[in-house]
Amino acid sequence: MDVKANALKESQRRGFTISHQKVVLELDFSGSLWGYTELTILPNTPDLRTIHLHSRQCTVHNVTVAAKPAEFTFLDPIANIPLDADARDIHKQKELKRKLYTAMSESDEGELSIAIPADVPLRPGPNGEVEVVNVSSGLDYLPLAVNVTYSLHNPADGVEFVKPSEAYPYRVPHVYTTPSSPDAARCWVPCVDNAWEKCTWEFEFIVPRYLEERSSSQDDDQGDALPTLVVCSGELVEQVAHPNNSNKSIFLFSQASPTTVQHIAFAAGPFHLHPIPFDHAHDDTPAGSQQTLMYAFCLPGQERQLSISTSNLRQAMSFYTSEFGSYPYSSYKLVFVDELCVQRFDSATLSLVSVDMLHGDDAIEQTFETRHALSHALACQWVGMNIQPKMWSDIWLINALSAYMTGLFLRKIMGNNEYRFRLRKDMDRVCELDSGSMPPMCQPTLLEPPGAEVLPFINLKGPLVLHILDRKLGKSGTALGLSRVIPKIYLTAISGELQNNLLSTHHFIRTCRKVSGVDLRVFAEQWIYGSGCPSFSFNASFNRKKMAVEINMSQWCEAWTRNHNDETRKLAYKPVEVFEGTMTVRIHEADGTPYEHVLDIRSSQKRYEVPFNTKYKRVRRNTKRYLARQAAAQAAAEGDAEAAEAIGMIDMGFGLEIWEREDERSNWKVADWTEEDENTMSGATYEWIRMDADFEWITDLTFEQPDFMWVSQLQRDRDVVAQMEALNALARQPTAIVSSTLTRTVLVTNYFFRIRCAAATALVSCAIRKLDFLGLFHLFKLFLRYCYEPEDPAQDLFAHSYVPKPNNFSDIPEYFVRKSLINTISRVRFENGRAPGVVRQFLIDQLRYNDNTSNPYSDGFYICTIIAAASGAVVCTNPPEHGELMPTEGGAQINAEDNDLLKQTISEVERYRNMDRLIPSPHNVVTVACLEFFIAMDLAHLVPPPVKIFFPLTREGNYNQVRMAAFDGLFLTDWYKPQIARYILTVMAVDSSRDIRRHVARNAVQSLALLFHMGEFKANMKDQGSLLIEEDGSKPELAKEQKKTEVDLMIRAFRKDKQVGKNDVFRDLIMPIAMAPEVDNEVRWCILKLADLIVKANDEEPVSMKIVVPATPAAEISPWDELENLVSSPTVTTPKTTISIKPTLKIPAKVRSEPSRAASPASVVSSPVVSAPKVKFKPTKPAPPPPKPKETPKAMSGGMSEPDLKACRASLKSLQTNPRSLWFRTPVDPVRDQAPNYFDVIKKPMDLSTVQQKLQSGRYRNRDAFRTDVLLMISNAKQYNAPGSVVHEAALALDRIFEKQWSKINNTLAAHTQSVTTQPVLVPTDTPPSSTPSTGQKLKISLGRPAASSNGKAQPRMIKGPGTEPTHNPSGQEQPDAGYFPPPPPYIDDGSHDLLQEVLAVEEAKEREKKKHQKSTSESHKTTNGSSSSKRKVSDMVDDEDEELLSLATTSKRSRQSPPDHPRAPAPPQTARVIVPGPTQRASSFTPTPSHPVTAKGKERAAPSSTLNGPGTPIHEKNCRDLLRTLQNDPVSLIFRRPVDPIADGCPTYYDEIQLPMDLSTMSKKLANRQYDTMESFKSDLDLIVANCRQFNPPFTYPTDQAALLEKLVDKEWPKALTFKLSAVEKKRLATIMSELSALPHIGFIFALPVDPVLLQIPTYYDMIPKEQTRDLQTIRQKILNDEYATVDDVEADLLLMVNNAITFNGAQSEVGASAYAMQKAYRSALDNFRMGSKKRKDNERGGSQPSKKLKIG
Repeated sequence: MDVKANALKESQRRGFTISHQKVVLELDFSGSLWGYTELTILPNTPDLRTIHLHSRQCTVHNVTVAAKPAEFTFLDPIANIPLDADARDIHKQKELKRKLYTAMSESDEGELSIAIPADVPLRPGPNGEVEVVNVSSGLDYLPLAVNVTYSLHNPADGVEFVKPSEAYPYRVPHVYTTPSSPDAARCWVPCVDNAWEKCTWEFEFIVPRYLEERSSSQDDDQGDALPTLVVCSGELVEQVAHPNNSNKSIFLFSQASPTTVQHIAFAAGPFHLHPIPFDHAHDDTPAGSQQTLMYAFCLPGQERQLSISTSNLRQAMSFYTSEFGSYPYSSYKLVFVDELCVQRFDSATLSLVSVDMLHGDDAIEQTFETRHALSHALACQWVGMNIQPKMWSDIWLINALSAYMTGLFLRKIMGNNEYRFRLRKDMDRVCELDSGSMPPMCQPTLLEPPGAEVLPFINLKGPLVLHILDRKLGKSGTALGLSRVIPKIYLTAISGELQNNLLSTHHFIRTCRKVSGVDLRVFAEQWIYGSGCPSFSFNASFNRKKMAVEINMSQWCEAWTRNHNDETRKLAYKPVEVFEGTMTVRIHEADGTPYEHVLDIRSSQKRYEVPFNTKYKRVRRNTKRYLARQAAAQAAAEGDAEAAEAIGMIDMGFGLEIWEREDERSNWKVADWTEEDENTMSGATYEWIRMDADFEWITDLTFEQPDFMWVSQLQRDRDVVAQMEALNALARQPTAIVSSTLTRTVLVTNYFFRIRCAAATALVSCAIRKLDFLGLFHLFKLFLRYCYEPEDPAQDLFAHSYVPKPNNFSDIPEYFVRKSLINTISRVRFENGRAPGVVRQFLIDQLRYNDNTSNPYSDGFYICTIIAAASGAVVCTNPPEHGELMPTEGGAQINAEDNDLLKQTISEVERYRNMDRLIPSPHNVVTVACLEFFIAMDLAHLVPPPVKIFFPLTREGNYNQVRMAAFDGLFLTDWYKPQIARYILTVMAVDSSRDIRRHVARNAVQSLALLFHMGEFKANMKDQGSLLIEEDGSKPELAKEQKKTEVDLMIRAFRKDKQVGKNDVFRDLIMPIAMAPEVDNEVRWCILKLADLIVKANDEEPVSMKIVVPATPAAEISPWDELENLVSSPTVTTPKTTISIKPTLKIPAKVRSEPSRAASPASVVSSPVVSAPKVKFKPTKPAPPPPKPKETPKAMSGGMSEPDLKACRASLKSLQTNPRSLWFRTPVDPVRDQAPNYFDVIKKPMDLSTVQQKLQSGRYRNRDAFRTDVLLMISNAKQYNAPGSVVHEAALALDRIFEKQWSKINNTLAAHTQSVTTQPVLVPTDTPPSSTPSTGQKLKISLGRPAASSNGKAQPRMIKGPGTEPTHNPSGQEQPDAGYFPPPPPYIDDGSHDLLQEVLAVEEAKEREKKKHQKSTSESHKTTNGSSSSKRKVSDMVDDEDEELLSLATTSKRSRQSPPDHPRAPAPPQTARVIVPGPTQRASSFTPTPSHPVTAKGKERAAPSSTLNGPGTPIHEKNCRDLLRTLQNDPVSLIFRRPVDPIADGCPTYYDEIQLPMDLSTMSKKLANRQYDTMESFKSDLDLIVANCRQFNPPFTYPTDQAALLEKLVDKEWPKALTFKLSAVEKKRLATIMSELSALPHIGFIFALPVDPVLLQIPTYYDMIPKEQTRDLQTIRQKILNDEYATVDDVEADLLLMVNNAITFNGAQSEVGASAYAMQKAYRSALDNFRMGSKKRKDNERGGSQPSKKLKIG
């Protein structure tokens, strides 16, 4: 799918796109901003009613849509995390983590939801007026203007207010946007925070004219005050004075290019403006009018540094425009700000850079860094801002292109040697990192941006891949490489051919192939889509017979070696086993001529035969050629330029005066080749061989050749990469010749200065006792050039005092060589790991005698180098014997000389630290070096912990880098003591610098692990001993102990330590800081990691679903109390029958069966609670005449029975109301539905309306005929519509729904038929049946729903008393014994009880409505029975669905038992026996139980209706899918992901022992096929996997260990699967619905607010409606936002309760009652639309396919 389709799909899901956004802000520099934003949205659907925007931290005051007030809801999930009362307990960290994750996921849709007013229609506009067209309707809609007024105060993210403080009184106030978090954009402006949502922008900033109020006279006198400036993305339109306030200014900006909000930035403050001058050398027009305008801004006092730091920026602009095309914008701004959390923040036309990048003209090191950073910022405007990645997996390409452009510019200004040297160093780092732990650069399945641990690696490897790609394309024949590809891509972006300016990897590779004609598929699979770098090993030998050089190649990939055995990592990382390609080999033959050969590499090992071209041998020292070369060198020394150039081309070492004189050679101890070496050299047939001479591979290459060949390569190959390879090879074979060669390399200035530095570093390998420390002698001799010469030329350099000359760093290469010499000298060691005393004294002398008075450059970084070298020389490098650095081991071997040298070193370091306070170095780098010196001394236990040095420097007022170094030193002490720990946590929470807060939070976690390894925390002896056990398999318990990892021991040590795990400061402060909304997000997570280390978190209690049977609206008296409260009415009226009996009998008013206490738990759970219909009694009347035969309804005229008819009607109604049936409700019209060939394909069309007509007209003989037509309709739809289309998917969904429903109907009717054929008879359990005939008459009533026989007539059930004689009352009437009570029906719920209620209640509800007589409101509340009757009347007004919903909102606590009107009869017997007649009579006893279970707190909670009748928790498919995905992605589930294969897995008897096999893939299939009804059944299959593994495999084996890990993982993730609640989108939409209902005219105000009995003068309201049962729209809306509803049905239940309360109190015929019915109709319609919208949204999120052209069904 292309970019346009992706954008269209996203906009259709959201319902709109944004074409333009205007932002108006007023800034006050005190931490606040306020204003409004106006978004011009383009609807693309007529159903758009709610607009969702992203907004955090803001306070939204007002919202209008099309200039009309709009209802809105604003919920910041992170700032409003629901917490319990005991949430501050540190053991609750898991709960807080879960809620944080949930809050972050809920904010994806948008925190601000705006309801479009009802009087704002979405009107179609003329074609062409707007760009977005609704695909479904073909209409375009007029744009809507959404205006959001908001303010922002002291934001934590997004905007940084830099203000003066007591610690920083001279800080200049300014404000700017900052990328402090991934969602920083939404933190300062309401928007659509999406990386690909682009629009045009307009900005208006209102700021004070000056930071201080100024009078008119002061305005005339400009003075030295700088006016406030605003710099923003886009172009400055104008700057005007405020029309109402002369002390304010208005800045107007406009960004005409569509830009995402994440690339918008601004900065405001008293900045100094520096226009970057034009580069006239690169402009043909006068005055440089065609060049891009460039401006730089800085804070007051940094003007001079600004001009120096940006001096190369214009040169970079000229280079980029000439090489890659025109600049995509009209101007570029650069603003240097303080306290920026990153080094640089790039946005469209604007880059915010940290002030740390500024430097003066005396800086050396900073110059390289600043030039690289600023040139890279400018390159990002071409690719990064103007061109963006198409997907997150393409981020590597965008970053690589900008870095590649920067590298080419640095090559121009710094030279090709610098460029290639950096490439070589970067290549070495990539080969070290890409060894199996890093993923590929491009992962097409990546749906999220790369993590912080992967992105730096991608940014490092990407430019190298482009470099070798350029080399590959350059050899294709065009010889242009990427220099043609990149400008072509940029041109397509500017011209609009690149859709939305989104660049993908596929598009880039395709462009390269078009330009060069090279097939790059293999290249892309290896270097872009694969991971790993090849390692090569080469060796060469000369075959004289064949006159060829035989090269043996061996290749391997470390990433493949580490990951190929792990299928999961192999699939994720895609390591490359064998890299293929061509490699250039350059052989420098005996005559000095280089010959290039190409090796075709296609396998891991191969021998190549390279032809040889010359018969010359190498040049010997005594030959004429050697003498001629020496003569040329002498001529070059005398000034012959041509000779010098010729010599330079041959040998970079000749012409060195001190190297040619014999006395100097002796003075320098120069070693020469021996005669044996000369013979060997003369016998060689070639000078040297270069592998990968064209730098075409990112590889770790090893090549073996003699040392004299490496010397030749170092001296005669002018490529810095070849010289680096030679230096590395020579450093591995130290000899006197090598030491002399390296020394000469340092001396020869023709070498690149970085090669000279590398040669000086390599000399340390020759400073060994075997060579009499010749390397150290050469190092001292080299450094002596910068010191005063000794008076005695023959003085021993190892005893000389090296007093340096005054510094002069004008020669930059010599400056870097000098620093390298100091570092190398400090690394010289004896065999015991200690530095020689002369080395330490040398470094002390350099500190003591350093003189920088006449140096034009700063020596700050030079002093830092000496201090770092001194700290390295003091510390012993040999590891301790016991494996850990104990405090007693560091100073055990220190003698008096060492102690004296240590004191001198510390004294000098302290002196420099004090000097840096008086004369600060750049950014206090000297103080930072001093602190790092004391950290090293502390780690080596050479000094006591210098807490007194570290602690003062951690306070505010010091430079941030100094504070960070001081905190690092503090963390290596016992900082966890209460006093220091409290200070550390306070800094994390409230420090003014975000960098400091994050640095402290990160290092606090890491320091504990470091202190543990240093021995500060000790695990108990048992744990330590377990690590020393040798596993022999004989003692399983010992083997189990051995598996304890070091991490477990570390965490256990933390938690048991009194000062860490038991620290009250940690326990009291960690959670409050983590829960504070203003805390930085990164700091919060670090604090939670710290809490997880030191305290074991309590496991969250899994969500338990309790089945609570609410009180029915009909009666609030327990049915068992009703048995005692007998009434004297002699007539029982049921919905179906009226039975006359003698007036002497009293029949229970209500009959309910209860599960038996003696039954098994399973039977209790599965037994439903069945209530009989209410029974009414009337006085006895004369027997009525025989009823007339009832006329057969027309729907049953075809022979269908009444139960079948009811079932079919219920099923049809369910199908018609299902949103999936939209396409099936009416017959297909070929013209209207654009399906002209429909009736040619479908011969028997069918639809739901036709099915309804046939059902009503009696054309179905039974329910099977009805089912046949429904299946025909579904089959037609699947036949005509293509798979994947909307209608085809709807047909599949409807088929699943219908089949599941039909199965329940069959089970229900079968169970119903069985229940009427076996009539239970109740007999007493304590007395035998009486033989005397009973005077009472047998009574036939129907229990529960009327049962139907085979002929469709209701069958009564026999109820008989317990066998006791009836008693007589004083009036002489007989009364039955109080022991009469109904028996439980022999009915076992098969999960279809809900459907039974629905199927059998459809017609009964209609008949019951006709038979009910409403009573007046005044009479309904005189007695308790009247109240109960009234409530029954209310519930009778609604259908069965409403009764079910009402039960959700009613709890048993509201049930109040009134005193009985008659004396209570004796309590019924506790047990009874049910005898079921039949072939085999089975007796079961039951014990009545309370009908309303009560929780531990004495309260009852309403449960969803789905859980009232079904056993267990209903299945939640999404949670189960997420759980399975988590399990399958974890490595522990590798052996459980597929079914066991007895042959492949080597277990032929598996299915003989395991009768019920199970695995994760099978569970996924069962879940997809809807074979799970409850969460418990799903969990049982998970447990079955573990149980099967443990049953088949013996203990302490790999499978059982993995099963234990899987079980642990399931236990960890299962509580998440049981977490049910409304999503953030559902909450916002439901809250919007409540607001819309409140705004309904004429009726909304009645239900908007809670009832106030005093204000409304209805004091008896709470007598009739319990206070806890009252509901209103405001209360319901608040409960929605507070997560008090689990499903939408719960919300509807409360709405129904609200309506019924109104009818109960006011009466159905009153005005309020009529309004209640209107409100009921309104909320039902709104919730139906909500459910349909939610269903569509879920289908879209599941990746439903696009609609097909044939959307017809049959």
